Amino acid sequence: MSKRKLLQAHLPAGECVSQLQEVLRQRLCHQQLPGRPEGVEAQHKHLLELLKRTSVHGESNSVLIVGPRGAGKTMLLKCVLRDLQEEEEEEAGKNLLQVHLNGLLQTDDRIALKEITRQLHLENVVGDKVFGSFAENLSFLLEALKKGDRSSSRPVLFVLDEFDLFAAHKNQTLLYNLLDVSQSAQAPVAVVGVTCRLDVLELLEKRVKSRFSHRQIHLLSDPTFAEYLGRVRTRLGLPDHFPDGRFAADWNASVETLCEDKSVEEVLRRHFNSSKDFRSLHVLLMLCLSRVSVAKPSIRPADLLEASRLCFADAKANMLHGLSILELCLIIAMKHLNDVYEGEPFNLQMVHNEFKKFLQRKSNSMYNFDPPVILKAFEHLQQLEMIRPVDSSSAKTQREYQLMRLMLDHSQIMEALQKYPQCPTEVKQWAMSAFG
Repeated sequence: MSKRKLLQAHLPAGECVSQLQEVLRQRLCHQQLPGRPEGVEAQHKHLLELLKRTSVHGESNSVLIVGPRGAGKTMLLKCVLRDLQEEEEEEAGKNLLQVHLNGLLQTDDRIALKEITRQLHLENVVGDKVFGSFAENLSFLLEALKKGDRSSSRPVLFVLDEFDLFAAHKNQTLLYNLLDVSQSAQAPVAVVGVTCRLDVLELLEKRVKSRFSHRQIHLLSDPTFAEYLGRVRTRLGLPDHFPDGRFAADWNASVETLCEDKSVEEVLRRHFNSSKDFRSLHVLLMLCLSRVSVAKPSIRPADLLEASRLCFADAKANMLHGLSILELCLIIAMKHLNDVYEGEPFNLQMVHNEFKKFLQRKSNSMYNFDPPVILKAFEHLQQLEMIRPVDSSSAKTQREYQLMRLMLDHSQIMEALQKYPQCPTEVKQWAMSAFG
């Protein structure tokens, strides 16, 4: 459809909004690969060249992709594999077999070997054969992949996610054998490790390290705020081929206006200073997108502020809203003990005495609770991990005298009190007084 026809096509407002949400959800939730990776062009070219040498020329290689979580390591690898398959030499893309292993799933070499066999579709070939060693089993699998003329094997790409966890396996047998194959001329193999640990090479045994090529691709991108803002625009922008051209133009104009708003810039700067990765940005934008409807067909600054508040919401402070008045009073008593004794640990007896002082000042008896009820409330706070024992040896001590520490700070307690539904005035005043 031509551009003019796209602009002239008008869909109902509801249809436009549902199409918009489908496009953006695909982009934000399903990690849709970008046309080209942003800010990592050099690393993309380097990795593509390495894997092309394996798939086209049968050359073995090993490489590590290192970078913090959310930096785009997996995205880079997926983009390279996609580009490799789209190469003019289609043979190259189809010829490369892929085996994906994850250190969190394949916790030992036996499980990893089963997974390699499954992903290479060689279960029938292996059958009930018994192998003497891991190396023998692996070499048999690679031998089974040789083509009819026996001179050339199909190249295999091994992707080891959470590479550092494979280093914890007994004797590092899997790593040793994979890297040994990639060094020798047995079969064309590429080993790509993905890790977030910079010191990963220090975890390798000497014999493993000597077989590794020591190629490392670092993704330590540090975008500027202007680039971060540009990323927000591209993530929220609608493509030219959107069914309703006028709606797309209006939406893109509203995104531009949104990004130029001062309050929005402040919110995004706070997120930028907190975390520069894609994932946290996607969560923020997804929360904004969920507020778009037929009645509100654009994202407003207020939506972004509310989404930001949800992202930065304090889980512990939110849990305080669900406590009973007695549990809240015990928390306030602990806060006063913390203030008086400068953070020293306390026990239930001390908290109870502090609570009794408050009761003595109040004539009404609505807060008079029996000791077993107070003990139960104290134990509930421990289950919620708002307080914790100072050391494990205190388990032998009588429960009333076990030393505890408060896991909340002053600001969390005061914030929760302001939002606590129908909090009695005297309890608020007690919390705000300098010393109980």
